[in-house]
Amino acid sequence: MLGWLKKNKKKDPIETDPPLEIESLVDGVETTEQIEKPKSDQPPVPVETGEPPPQVSPEAGPQITPEESTQSVTELDELEESSKSEPKHAEQSVSMLTRLSQRLSRTRESLTIRMDELFLGKKEIDADLFDELEEILITADLGIATTQDLLEHARKRIKRDNLSDPLVLKEIIKEQLKVYISGNGSQQKMSLPENEPFVIMVVGVNGVGKTTTIGKIARKFIRADRSVLLVAADTFRAAAVSQLKIWGERNDVRVIAQQEGADPSAVVYDAMSVAKTKDYDVVLVDTAGRLHTKVNLMEELKKIKRVMNKQLEGAPHEVLLVIDATTGQNGISQAKLFNDAVGVTGVALTKLDGTAKGGIVATITREMDLPIRFIGVGEQVDDLRDFDADEFIEALFATN
Repeated sequence: MLGWLKKNKKKDPIETDPPLEIESLVDGVETTEQIEKPKSDQPPVPVETGEPPPQVSPEAGPQITPEESTQSVTELDELEESSKSEPKHAEQSVSMLTRLSQRLSRTRESLTIRMDELFLGKKEIDADLFDELEEILITADLGIATTQDLLEHARKRIKRDNLSDPLVLKEIIKEQLKVYISGNGSQQKMSLPENEPFVIMVVGVNGVGKTTTIGKIARKFIRADRSVLLVAADTFRAAAVSQLKIWGERNDVRVIAQQEGADPSAVVYDAMSVAKTKDYDVVLVDTAGRLHTKVNLMEELKKIKRVMNKQLEGAPHEVLLVIDATTGQNGISQAKLFNDAVGVTGVALTKLDGTAKGGIVATITREMDLPIRFIGVGEQVDDLRDFDADEFIEALFATN
């Protein structure tokens, strides 16, 4: 879990869980039957048969001491455990990939399945084929700029390698999309500061699911054995504070809040003091949803950020922008304006399971050079997944 998270704390390192979608392998591995070890160093008492015992030549075979016997049993156990656990790992990996592929079914239908239908029966690569492919890519919400760059790359590859089979185009597109998604910015990792709270400021427009995303992220950190503090700095929406308090109760964590209409910066100021005094590991700050075109509201975000930094130098350590994937290319506009205002460092894409516009993932990483931290592919807590570029591409291009 939280594979992108580095830890630089004074505490002993704690191994984090694997992504939450994967069930623990411990329960799935059968217990290896242990071979009975010698119970005593004394040789067995011979049974009286009336006949002299057979004479055994010293050269008949090597004598095994109890220590050697124990060692051989241990090695055998390890071999058996290894042989059983490897298939389990593979099975869990395939299951996780299948589930993600199912959740991305609408994007797969608009992109990869349509490409398969286009290439089926085609004998050559021509201009008409590229025109139809361009329409498919734009419909999947890759955007004009990313689509044109992708097709230009494909044309160059085909000309350079003298390719003629239309099916090759699908593999070229798959490889290049992976390059976009796993590019420079997407490899940036978050790291906990040493001996002070790790502050995440969560921003975004109204209705994208910021508060719910915060609650699910908090659960991830708790499972990673981190202490978490939630901050209700959205004092404008009537239900915002109560909604965050519900998540606080679910996760059994403290929530810093004031009355409705209070100054958000004052709430954040108090929260930073508590976080430092109580030595919290992680602070998640919920901010009011606002239209990215409203300058005065964006100025309020800048003020909140300044207060954080004044109270705790370097904070916020992460500015996480939550984007509703169903908005498509409008999400790019949001990312640009929020980035200009407060310097976005990561993105959480919600509702990917409910849209055919999953191409926004490649557009954000390519045009904004920002890492995708999380993707939401369902309503359950475990449906907020740590983003993995290779896993995402393989699920998107998976065959039925």
